[in-house]
Amino acid sequence: MTAPADTPAALPWQRVFYWSVRRELWENRAVLLAPAAIAAIGFVGFLISAFGLPNALRAVEASGKRSALLLGPHSFVALAVLATGLLVGMFYAAGALQSERRDRSLLFWKSMPVSDRMTVLSKAAVPILVIPLATLAITIGTQALMLVWSTLAAAFNGISPLVVWRHVSLATMWVVLPYGLLVNVLWMAPVWSWLLLVSAWARRMPILWAVAPFAAPAIIEGIAFRTAHVAQFVGERVLGGYAMAFSVGGKAEEAIHSPSQLDPIHVLSEPGLWLGLAFAAAFLAAAIWLRRRREPS
Repeated sequence: MTAPADTPAALPWQRVFYWSVRRELWENRAVLLAPAAIAAIGFVGFLISAFGLPNALRAVEASGKRSALLLGPHSFVALAVLATGLLVGMFYAAGALQSERRDRSLLFWKSMPVSDRMTVLSKAAVPILVIPLATLAITIGTQALMLVWSTLAAAFNGISPLVVWRHVSLATMWVVLPYGLLVNVLWMAPVWSWLLLVSAWARRMPILWAVAPFAAPAIIEGIAFRTAHVAQFVGERVLGGYAMAFSVGGKAEEAIHSPSQLDPIHVLSEPGLWLGLAFAAAFLAAAIWLRRRREPS
């Protein structure tokens, strides 16, 4: 009687998770390419505008006052990259689970030794973890290139690089930006989880099904009562994380100019943050349950 063949050892969950995320990035390259493309466009625009940089530096030095206009292009690039990452993440999450049923690749992936829980969590990791880290790296890298170009432009025009570095100080921005992305990830966790849940349920047009439960009440409320509480709730949940992180007191009225103005205690004591995380966990659990029972569309 022959001895049974040894069964292969199960792979560590960390490795399975890593390769599952890598698969998502291979199949959805736009989640990284889109923010990089926007950053490249912004950098080209900055290169063109840099022809007037020497005159601007001389005018600022002559006035003896610091000008926010010199830092403006760097802030604009950061805003554009973050906004692109937000939009890309929404469209990705809304189609992540529906697309595998539509193209019938669901049967193939279910035959692989990867659980439904691991699959859903790896898809959730793209907007929650990968896109924020990618937008952070792209933003800082682009701003560093802009600073180098500004320094070279000033030096070639007989202006000390210290003048550039004094008026284009990115240290505060590079401290506040990772903090802001972390706060926004926590704040928007229920948004990403809701989109994944709808993606696991909807047969067609998941983005419309995700928006409809909020758009319909907002329209009815606006017409019937001339108020906008639903729209305000949605806006605060989608953009409130950035307002909470990048403004003093979280009111989006005064921008943070120093790391000392950061208030993580205020953020962590916000009930809406923890309630949102609870909903996010529930939405992800429901998405896992649905994927386990769904068949190709």
